[in-house]
Amino acid sequence: MQVQVHTNQIEGSARLQEWVSAEVMDRLDHFDEMLTRVVVHISDENAHKSGSDDKRCQIEARPKGLQPISVTHKAESLELAIDGAVDKLSNALAHQFG
Repeated sequence: MQVQVHTNQIEGSARLQEWVSAEVMDRLDHFDEMLTRVVVHISDENAHKSGSDDKRCQIEARPKGLQPISVTHKAESLELAIDGAVDKLSNALAHQFG
């Protein structure tokens, strides 16, 4: 499974991209053979202003031979947004594959 990480209004450092990729791969490891690619989009919707639920994580998984599955989660921190989106995607994939 290939993981791509894209950022918007957030510094997309190599460390951040490695952490997000590792988190996604670790949590979705049991779907590895069924997925070709996972694309993660993380953004700060209020730019550099503070606010509740202004961090957004959208993840699109591409299962082999099936339509892509996309989920989105917003939270007050990047970690919570990513965690919530990965949880949603894991549940959606479990439902898709039984």
